[in-house]
Amino acid sequence: MSGPLEGVLVADFSRVLAGPLCTMTLADLGATVVKVERPGSGDDTRRWGPPWSRTSTTYFESVNRSKLSVTLDLADGSDLALARELARRADVLVENFKPGTLERLGLGYDQVAAVNPGIVHCSVTGFGSGAGADLLGYDFVVQAVGGLMSITGDPDGEPTKAGVALVDVLTGKDAAIGVLAALADRNRTGRGCRVEVNLLSSLLGSLVNQAQGYLETGRAPGRMGNRHPSIAPYETLRCRDGLLAVACGNDGQFARLAAVLGAPGLADDERFATNAARVGHREELVAALEDRLAEQDCATWQERLTAAGVPAGKVGTVADGFALAERLGLAPTVAPAAGGTPAPRHPATYSTGLVRPAGPPPRLGADDARVRAWLSDAAPAPLPHPADERKASS
Repeated sequence: MSGPLEGVLVADFSRVLAGPLCTMTLADLGATVVKVERPGSGDDTRRWGPPWSRTSTTYFESVNRSKLSVTLDLADGSDLALARELARRADVLVENFKPGTLERLGLGYDQVAAVNPGIVHCSVTGFGSGAGADLLGYDFVVQAVGGLMSITGDPDGEPTKAGVALVDVLTGKDAAIGVLAALADRNRTGRGCRVEVNLLSSLLGSLVNQAQGYLETGRAPGRMGNRHPSIAPYETLRCRDGLLAVACGNDGQFARLAAVLGAPGLADDERFATNAARVGHREELVAALEDRLAEQDCATWQERLTAAGVPAGKVGTVADGFALAERLGLAPTVAPAAGGTPAPRHPATYSTGLVRPAGPPPRLGADDARVRAWLSDAAPAPLPHPADERKASS
């Protein structure tokens, strides 16, 4: 299986998370990705441990499978010439340097497009390339200044970041969408284009109902813990042995919840008969539900509620999440070629098998000789997808 992006060459000048996640997604779909790294040190995340892997860190490996690694010193004239040649041959260039840096190196969009008019040139920044160009964009900072922390955490506690670099992940996915859209347009028109994404815009776009509520009312939402601002019950409720996530999205589901709990009259109580009423009487609602839920453990309630068509699940760990996916036959991991450590798989599945078999994340500079020779060859054969290359050499 080659994937729909077979033959697409991606010059990956990005590092850390958002850009590498974008380019790994393209590699999953069959593109050949050449990751350009600093000699001696490479991507910052190669040193972001623990946890450590056999060759670097689990952080680096989470977003860099199926790539070739070449080390180029962009301050060195001969290496910079190779980087420019890579950009000239590429279909896609992804970068997350500080705005203006690549232009000074002759790798900006206008400069590359002058010799490669079909290039899809994707820039990932923290706050855009205009007035925010000088602001330093790290996920944690954007979660803070963009408002995500203000709506995350207990109402009486401090603002809290998400448990993963969520803004980087969202931005990486937005970047992949942008690149795929630009490639589709190029197939129609023959034109490349510049794609720009930034962490702040991706965060604000992901706030969906919270953002729209603010724009409509002018009131910024606050923290509600595990509660939903517009739906009840849609939160964690305490059972005999722990917390159960219960999500009643309509009155019918609430009526079934009440029946399973042995309190069908709750659905007729004027305080709880409609969603709006339940939101307005949330404290009384939670007290009534938890009084019943305390009679059994989470697993028992989850089984009974699920059978009744009420969305519910015990709050578990990351290990529990992988175990659940395995039980459901969702195959949550992939095993890269050449014996790499299993990794979370490409999230989508396709009836026609569009996802490329995976290759392991590269060691720093693992492909220096091959890529440098290829860039120096006036008429080279196409570079292979790293999964094929690693398999052939293993």
